[in-house]
Amino acid sequence: MDAILSAKLINVAAAAMAGMALFLDAGAGSAHASNAKVVAEVSISTQTMHVSIDGRPAFAWKVSTAGKGYVTPTGSFKPYRMHEMWYSKKYDNAPMPHSVFFNGGYAVHATNAIKRLGQPASHGCVRLHPNDAADFYRLVETFGQTNTSIVISQ
Repeated sequence: MDAILSAKLINVAAAAMAGMALFLDAGAGSAHASNAKVVAEVSISTQTMHVSIDGRPAFAWKVSTAGKGYVTPTGSFKPYRMHEMWYSKKYDNAPMPHSVFFNGGYAVHATNAIKRLGQPASHGCVRLHPNDAADFYRLVETFGQTNTSIVISQ
């Protein structure tokens, strides 16, 4: 999906959810767009990431998780750090565009090895197509790290 169109859709979704929350819970003070939950479910066995916003499917992408000899951690994580561009200190300054770190040095990030998406190929990170990584980065930025979960399963 075109990055500009994706950004607009994400912003429209955030605005619509904010408006709906205010409309439905006017005066309650408990529902805001900032409370919307983003869940990214990564399946190592199918090499996919399914993203939902407040329980509604929003995106489905191919990923690459750990290749032979490496491990992608499983479990439920919260993003704790984000960088539009990061360079791996562990792997020869390898570029990691649109990095969303979720566990130590593990991140969801873009890759230029797009032909490898859909199969294990990383050193443990969750790799995405550059457009998809930019969309995911914007989602986390828009809805917040505390409202985002990254769930990785076999």
